Amino acid sequence: MSIDAKAVEHVANLARLELSEAEKEQFAGQLSAILKYAEKLDELDTDGIEPTSHVLPVTNVMREDEVRESVSNETALRNAPDDEDGQFKVPAVLE
Repeated sequence: MSIDAKAVEHVANLARLELSEAEKEQFAGQLSAILKYAEKLDELDTDGIEPTSHVLPVTNVMREDEVRESVSNETALRNAPDDEDGQFKVPAVLE
């Protein structure tokens, strides 16, 4: 697969980048070289290899829930710009 200057121009437009014709040609060549190198992966025999999402085994580190002291309602509302009935009062966002 190769990238041409038209594809580079399209991506540059999406990214709101202004590129000269020389830059478009340069990037087209560089991106094509990257894709050509990545195509080498097609030569690998991957039959029997399980797909992975991470290179290393990843496990969740969970802790037990425990009841502990929390911030009081008064402390939480101390710096609130506005409160009502023990709750933060915020401007309505829907009509």
